[in-house]
Amino acid sequence: MTDVQNRPYHHGDLRRTIIETALNMLRDDKNWQFTLREVARRAGVSHAAPYKHFSDKTALLVELALIGFDRLREALAQAKPEAPPSLIEEITPISRAYVAFGTDNPALYRLMFSAEEGQAVGMHLDERALAVFDVVLEMLGRGQATGSIRKRPVRGQAAAAWALIHGITMLAIDGLLVPEKVGSAPLEAALATLVEGLATPQRLAT
Repeated sequence: MTDVQNRPYHHGDLRRTIIETALNMLRDDKNWQFTLREVARRAGVSHAAPYKHFSDKTALLVELALIGFDRLREALAQAKPEAPPSLIEEITPISRAYVAFGTDNPALYRLMFSAEEGQAVGMHLDERALAVFDVVLEMLGRGQATGSIRKRPVRGQAAAAWALIHGITMLAIDGLLVPEKVGSAPLEAALATLVEGLATPQRLAT
């Protein structure tokens, strides 16, 4: 055995060490093509150590993605204004926080929405991932309750909002939101169009 393999580690910290090392590699390498063996080497533990907590690389990647959803939910919660007077004044800061999270963490964000490992559907039904979608559902549900948003299936409305914000985020990550093509404030313009479509006729008339 090598010195690394013989190096002791605090058992209670092993899982956290593996996760933090993999998150750093994801950020630095801007992809998740690494192996568990490489994660173990960079973490300074034995090659077999990651398997104490993760059955394979896919299991580790799913956990990294779910951590991404945890962090995204926290970012949205921090951006949410208290008692906003209108839907546009609530959805705008939340959407800006969403896009900022994606552009600040491009590799992690891509992993969160990747089907490469065959885990996308199951992972997105995990309560940690659903908590992000719940932010949109709750916002639209309140709008329907106050009469500012049309009475339509709220999940359909949330799907439209999510598709718009996710699409903007991916375009921003890829550097494709060039002003010459989409204007100087594409997110705000897209949100204004979305809110106009969601608003009740009475609200639009006022």
